[in-house]
Amino acid sequence: MGHIDSKTFNCEKELTLEIIGGKWKMLILWYLGKEGTKRFNELKSLMPGITQRMLVNQLRELEDDQIVHREVYPVVPPKVEYSLTEQGKTLLPILESMYEWGKNYMDTVLVEKKKLIEAD
Repeated sequence: MGHIDSKTFNCEKELTLEIIGGKWKMLILWYLGKEGTKRFNELKSLMPGITQRMLVNQLRELEDDQIVHREVYPVVPPKVEYSLTEQGKTLLPILESMYEWGKNYMDTVLVEKKKLIEAD
């Protein structure tokens, strides 16, 4: 049972934000979508600031929600890889739009704010 199964949502937007919301989930999805399958330590090294516990929790929730696939290989030491499911891949256009919006905001609004502060 996924982490969202027992919750009630007022609208589809609320559900979407519950599944992909937060800094870490979006970064996990971005890296898996743009760079492909990753092992746990590879993901952790791409996100300096995330704790091991937080990464485990975020990956588990994304797996429970059928957004991320966890593949365990029966070797010693154990090898575990994470990738996007087909459902997870459908989030890429949303993440790309968010990236473009953020880039545009940074290049316009934040640059203008910085110019105003420096002019004072």
